[in-house]
Amino acid sequence: MTQKIIDMRCRPAYLHNFFGKTPGSADYDVVRWLNRRVGTRGDDEHFTRSSTASGFLDEIRDAGLTRAVVVGRHTPSQHLPNEDIHEIVSGSNLLEGIGSVDPVLLGPAATLAEADRAIKTLGLRGIDIEPGWADPARFPDDPVYHPLYDLLQDLGAPVFLMSGPTTPDHRFNDPSAVANLARTFPRLEIAVYHGYWPRVQEIVGVAFRHETVHIIPDMYLFQTGGSAYVEAVNGFLGDQFLFGSSYPFRPIRQTVEDFQAIGFRDDLLDRLFFGNAVRLLNLKIS
Repeated sequence: MTQKIIDMRCRPAYLHNFFGKTPGSADYDVVRWLNRRVGTRGDDEHFTRSSTASGFLDEIRDAGLTRAVVVGRHTPSQHLPNEDIHEIVSGSNLLEGIGSVDPVLLGPAATLAEADRAIKTLGLRGIDIEPGWADPARFPDDPVYHPLYDLLQDLGAPVFLMSGPTTPDHRFNDPSAVANLARTFPRLEIAVYHGYWPRVQEIVGVAFRHETVHIIPDMYLFQTGGSAYVEAVNGFLGDQFLFGSSYPFRPIRQTVEDFQAIGFRDDLLDRLFFGNAVRLLNLKIS
């Protein structure tokens, strides 16, 4: 049987210059650099195929994905509007979307209205926030986010937190705030992109204590220290870990193959690739 796969972090190059939309630009060079840095083998310009909508879908099909999740972003330096994410994903049954809000930029009332609209009207599957990229930088347990968490709990929708080594101030790449958040909002499903790498042991410890915390290390799974994720998954974390390629910063097919070979127990792969994402995103597929 062919493995069903949901890629939890997959964006096309045409979405923004940040993803390699414009050859010859500084952003384009950064995408190539990051691909090499995280272990891309072969063509470090593979992402150019997704410079069109049809090319992006071809990339998804050829990688054998069941679904690809396109993630929005709202920070002072970059805004990928929920309308744009909706427009991209609504045209294909291969795509799902995650919305985004910045409560500091929008204000309390507009934040709740936009998050509600993103999920109920636009059909997006959750909300991404990026506290470490805020101005000023914040931790995800900051009270400014609490009304949003209350709303998401009531809607039964997950929150996605951006983390990792590209946080402008590394002090904010601290998983302890996730523990505070999980304790304060016990019905909120929390997923962390980039898996708080390189602070792997700490986020694994948070997830051990709080079953509502889900880890998506995506491209950082394959970096130094990633074996601790694998050990945890093969122990207690099998229902709280999900696959993501972080495309266009790493090739989708290569990342699938590397994920299969890294050492996860065979009996867990269906959950890691597919089942956990179906449950987290409330998808109606089997």
